[in-house]
Amino acid sequence: MPEIIAQQTDHNIFGLIQQMQEKSGFKDQYWEGTFEGYLDIVRTNPRVTRSAFERLYDMIISYGSEEITIHKEKLFRYHFFEDPFANGEDAIYGLEKPLMELVNVFKSAAHRLGTEKRVILLHGPVGSAKSTIVRLLKIGFEEYSKTDEGAVYTFAWKESEGTYVNCPMHEDPLHLIPKEFRDQIFGALSNGNDYKLYVEGDLCPYCRFYYQHFMNENNGDWAKAMENIKVRRFTFSEQDRVGIGTFQPRDEKNQDSTELTGDINYRKIAQYGSDSDPRAFNFDGEFNIANRGLIEFVEILKLDVAFLYDLLGASQEHKIKPRKFAQTDIDEVIIGHTNSPEYKALQNNEKMEALRDRTIKIDIPYVTKLTDEIKIYEKDYNAEKVHGQHIAPHTIEIAAMWATLTRLEEPQKANLTLMQKLKLYDGRSLPNYTEDNIKELKASTTHEGMEGISPRYIQDKISNALVNETREGCINPFMVLGELEAGLEHHSLITNKEQKKHYRELLAVVKSEFEDIAKNEVQKAIAADEEAISRLCMNYIDNLKAYTMRTKVKNPYTGEDEEPNELLMRSIEEKVDIPESRKDDFRRELMNYIGALAIENKKFDYSANERLRTALELKLFEDQKDSIKLSSLVSNVIDKETQEKIDVVKDRLIKNYGYCEVCAADVLQYVASIFARGDAKERE
Repeated sequence: MPEIIAQQTDHNIFGLIQQMQEKSGFKDQYWEGTFEGYLDIVRTNPRVTRSAFERLYDMIISYGSEEITIHKEKLFRYHFFEDPFANGEDAIYGLEKPLMELVNVFKSAAHRLGTEKRVILLHGPVGSAKSTIVRLLKIGFEEYSKTDEGAVYTFAWKESEGTYVNCPMHEDPLHLIPKEFRDQIFGALSNGNDYKLYVEGDLCPYCRFYYQHFMNENNGDWAKAMENIKVRRFTFSEQDRVGIGTFQPRDEKNQDSTELTGDINYRKIAQYGSDSDPRAFNFDGEFNIANRGLIEFVEILKLDVAFLYDLLGASQEHKIKPRKFAQTDIDEVIIGHTNSPEYKALQNNEKMEALRDRTIKIDIPYVTKLTDEIKIYEKDYNAEKVHGQHIAPHTIEIAAMWATLTRLEEPQKANLTLMQKLKLYDGRSLPNYTEDNIKELKASTTHEGMEGISPRYIQDKISNALVNETREGCINPFMVLGELEAGLEHHSLITNKEQKKHYRELLAVVKSEFEDIAKNEVQKAIAADEEAISRLCMNYIDNLKAYTMRTKVKNPYTGEDEEPNELLMRSIEEKVDIPESRKDDFRRELMNYIGALAIENKKFDYSANERLRTALELKLFEDQKDSIKLSSLVSNVIDKETQEKIDVVKDRLIKNYGYCEVCAADVLQYVASIFARGDAKERE
């Protein structure tokens, strides 16, 4: 019986796989037909003949885009870079402007405006997502080639009955049409279509050999010769080395330019009699196999000069020079990436002027917006990925805050701190600063985002904190900050003592910021009694109304009329920094607002006024903190009534702010110590 069940299960699994394969369009992706059949496809959809740049640009656009405005600058956000292939695993955040510049280069190249003859160089500090951008482009190319919109075709030669050999460079079958006939033929094929068919280049040496062979065999009858080819659809694949190439520098002694352009197959020389017979040559260099698609040069400027020379012809003329053969046409996107030291060396090398002239540099800086930096880490450190361990609120935020601060240049405005600048960049408002001011701040920088701490360093230190066996099942901001500071001493990329000192000073700034955040949340948790806040608000509004209307307030206990309680009003207003000189303006504005609502038969809601709500919460906290005796947490001597009140606050922290039992107790202890220090200073 178990064997029968197993057989049925296997049968079901095989059937399921078969259904999934059919749905994926596997058969359509491997279409085969005659040359004439391919011409019918081109006549119906001439876009199947697009160049590599056209195909790449269309692929990016196919995922959609949206127009956004950042500090009064209109940009486009391309959804392709949100990584639609792995649920955002490689999503790129905060680089809308550099990515828009990159896509504009692709667009220009797709329209053959000159940039298709350039090497695209992504330049930036380590860990700034250069490799990730290229990886997305490669995956996107692969997935796009599987769709009907991204279909791409090549051909194979008949070697014997039932046996075909593929074009090693996946050329477009239209290369088989003699150049002198192309204009007329292409015009006929694209007649009635908006897309103008345009195919450059000639057959590779391998296909040229077979072309001449079959032309001779059929006495120059081109149509007869074409009966010996089979057109097929194919898909790009980096793993199978089809349409996607990757070249990485290695030891100079073990690497030569044949890895780019192919090499002689010495085993086949005896079979074909000559090393200049294309059948005795492996057209499997990275340039060869990347034809029709994309080639990535990893750390491109670390390559030996001999390899860089190959880039000159490949980019400008779209040609490569295999050994023993004439120059060979290629059609591919050439994209490399490099760090700043190598690029500076290129700028200072006069002998590399030709390469510099053929290069389009796109700066890929670090993220300088805190919200985007947080998103980078939240991809890896979240409840789904970190099982059985809790990350306290603000742990990721504080680490990201420090990383972002290290990348910002000191503001030139004397009254602006680096932390304030970070908040402005993050979209928060500060008095006397407009969008124009922020735009000026950005414009005044020279290399902001091109230096600082890499996200990789932050990820390493968060990981260290997570696997630290001395913790109690929860990591908090101080654990991560401790890891960040300890790691500075041995950071391989930070050798400058002044820089280390600056980074440590920024850690102190971040700790101070976290202290304010923690105090604010505990204050809100203590003052989270909505009924108490509402009563306090009503009392404030009654006194405010009497003050502005020059009347008196009825005491609810004695029933007597009294002067407005100035002490109460000022104790609330001072919580949001309303100076004595501005109190009348503030009170009139608030009463005018309440009056306008009354005219519209609307009820005033204090929670809709963020400034007033904050003031009320802080006032209520001040009134209640003594009754809760938060500072007694430091001494560990707590009576039952106080403990019950503290437990209520702890529950609010857990329910409203994402704390667990451990980190809620920790943050209460921490804030208690702050107030204990404050009380001690007041007594002094």
